[in-house]
Amino acid sequence: MPRLFPIDKTRNIGIIAHIDAGKTTVTEAILFRTGRIHKIGEVHEGTTQMDWMEQERERGITITAAATTSFWSPKAQEGDTKAPDAHRINIIDTPGHIDFTVEVQRSLRVLDGAAVVFDGKMGVEPQSETVWRQADKFGVPRICFINKINQIGGDFYKSLDAIRKRLSPNSYPIQIPIGFEKETSGIVDLVTMKAYRYNDYTDKHLVEGEIPADLKDKANEFRHELLEKVVEGDDALLEKYLHGNKISEDEFRGAIRQATLKGDFFPVLGGDGRGVIVQSILDTVVYYLPAPTDLPPVRGEDPKTHDQVERNPADSEPFAALAFKVANDPFSGTLTFFRVYSGTLKAGSYVLNVAKSEKERVGRIVRLHANHREDVEEVFSGEIAAAVGLKYTVTGDTIADPEKPILLENITFPDPVISQAIEPKTKADQEKMGIALSRLVQEDPTLKVRSDPETGQTLIAGMGELHLEIIVDRMKREFGVGANVGRPQVAYKETIRNKATAEGKYIRQTGGRGQYGHVWLEVEPKEHGGGYEFINKIKGGAVPQEFIPPVEKGVKQAMEKGVMAGYPMVDMTVTLYDGSYHDVDSSELAFQIAGSMALQEASRRANPVLLEPIMKVEVVAPEEFFGDIMGDLSAKRGRIEGSDNRGTAKVIDALVPLSEMFGYATSLRSMTQGRGSFTMEFKAYEEVPANVAQAIIAGKKA
Repeated sequence: MPRLFPIDKTRNIGIIAHIDAGKTTVTEAILFRTGRIHKIGEVHEGTTQMDWMEQERERGITITAAATTSFWSPKAQEGDTKAPDAHRINIIDTPGHIDFTVEVQRSLRVLDGAAVVFDGKMGVEPQSETVWRQADKFGVPRICFINKINQIGGDFYKSLDAIRKRLSPNSYPIQIPIGFEKETSGIVDLVTMKAYRYNDYTDKHLVEGEIPADLKDKANEFRHELLEKVVEGDDALLEKYLHGNKISEDEFRGAIRQATLKGDFFPVLGGDGRGVIVQSILDTVVYYLPAPTDLPPVRGEDPKTHDQVERNPADSEPFAALAFKVANDPFSGTLTFFRVYSGTLKAGSYVLNVAKSEKERVGRIVRLHANHREDVEEVFSGEIAAAVGLKYTVTGDTIADPEKPILLENITFPDPVISQAIEPKTKADQEKMGIALSRLVQEDPTLKVRSDPETGQTLIAGMGELHLEIIVDRMKREFGVGANVGRPQVAYKETIRNKATAEGKYIRQTGGRGQYGHVWLEVEPKEHGGGYEFINKIKGGAVPQEFIPPVEKGVKQAMEKGVMAGYPMVDMTVTLYDGSYHDVDSSELAFQIAGSMALQEASRRANPVLLEPIMKVEVVAPEEFFGDIMGDLSAKRGRIEGSDNRGTAKVIDALVPLSEMFGYATSLRSMTQGRGSFTMEFKAYEEVPANVAQAIIAGKKA
């Protein structure tokens, strides 16, 4: 099957933003303008294409990243696939709620560019900063769209100022709006220096015309700023500009494109994201965001030699792709979303899961439009698709040509901060619950499931209360599992502050063969986020090689249980440096138990402490409630980071322990007569104050 679209006319983009900034509405309008749908769905009515899950439609929020493909021709100004300048745009609409940040993170890992949507009434909001930092981490070039500037309180210039102050000073408008708030009726394009107007947002096309007289000076000023900024990176163009020679439209666009691709310049545009103005977003995506060929070759490791290897984005290269999402489909089974970095893949062929050294058969390949599937025979480099039939592949795994394997960098995800006990309602639900949870864990890397050895309960852990609520709801709807849930609990952790050593000796003498395991361990703290490390320093065979892995297994088991209040231990180095064995009585089990005993004793001697998740909280409320909110946050052990004005409202930034934030939505509503709102996201783990730690330990042991 021949390739329909050349790789240089392919764009893989994500729509990312804070919750309620209008991402899904913008995506719907894009699909409408490109002819993919014939009516724009409304989020509040639950009729959008991209929010297809029942839970999304009920709550009016995006929960899972949805993928679709559309086509756009800037010259024809429509989704004409036959036009000479037609481009294929693969779009992923991502969630804005912080509980589902995993969806943004894994999408950004495989995307080439992003459109960041801002609410023109609110400017830069907390999750806007989070997704911006995530895009920085993955080096994703992006454009900024200031949405809702046609609504009361919508202000393009105020939002632009907030973007420059809080995200990047290198954010420059490439168009400015005509009109203000409800009088908004078009844009001035600073490259063509033409006005593009509409009578109503539902118009079919923008109408080209002259710049209004009252905007000419402002347009010239912004154009001059933009031109000066983008020619900085092009010596030939800078020379031309300094000599007063005219810069053509194509040269100007080329300079903006090059600056954007470097990742340190961000074009800004604005408008009403429901309507005809999204044509300018599509033009901007085509003109300024990268094709797969604009990016450096993908780097990875040869699993046999461990040498660094590269793959160019070309169909002629060996096949290499990254699985970035797994979804359970009631009709197709497991769908594995993947991004092809090089080569091609045909349905029915075999690939190697490089991370697990397992061969997999790709039964079918589908292209996606939200929850609709379109079977394709083959996918090419630079494309995004989903495979049906992969058994072993999970998020972050590399699939590649079995003859030319490459291991791409995995995706790392944050640890859960909240847990909840869950139990099946009936005997019939018991077996189904295990299957449901294993499927959901396969889909969601931030969902963790474990059994509490003391109570026998099943605990689910995730990124927030809404995250766990959705998981329980999905179990009921998709898997028919009725479950009772306990109150949400904070996911505390334990660590050590000092270095210590301890002996673990396990000797059991019964009739016949006994048990003998003996080790000496040293534990040492690591910096926050340093993880766990096991070092083997045994010399002279004091502990035989075959018993080293069982010792580490025992260490890990003991770390899972902790030594203070049963919470998992983190951020420490464990060194096995001595021990002894018995020719007859030593066994793997004996050394596993000895390792566990030594770890527990050493940790108790090493000044163990409890860690708790600290949340970054932003509260927005009318000024008259400012003092009450500040006092309440301080009473919750909160540290006030600062306050600011946003329109007529006051914004308070604070760091507050998660344990103090349960039920805050209700108390904030009553404190502000229903006029306050807040957002929070995980910031870091910090040591729990001694008096609070004692209460937590006492409560755990009660």
